[in-house]
Amino acid sequence: QVQVVESGGGLVQPGGSLRLSCTASGSIFSALVKGWYRQAPGQQREVVAVIAGDGIIKYVDSVKGRFTISRDNAKNTLYLQMDSLKPEDTAVYYCRFSSTWGQGTQVTVSS
Repeated sequence: QVQVVESGGGLVQPGGSLRLSCTASGSIFSALVKGWYRQAPGQQREVVAVIAGDGIIKYVDSVKGRFTISRDNAKNTLYLQMDSLKPEDTAVYYCRFSSTWGQGTQVTVSS
């Protein structure tokens, strides 16, 4: 049974927006650390944004002011709102709950 389901990726023009969603079962969603990561072709996977158990949020410098991570505890869902997208944001995006990863969703920013 699939326990983590991602959605929301796609093709968008530079300057556009996308919202990624990641829904997990309750036991997985309760992980103290939740976050979004991405991996571009030929590059290592990197952290994009993380929410710690105490609510502290951190972003990689390249997305500060453009991306927003949030969670809806009632829906067991983690979100990543991505605005002012750039071609260099193109990657496969993964959600993560401690040691459990989502399947990944492709985000392509291109004109």
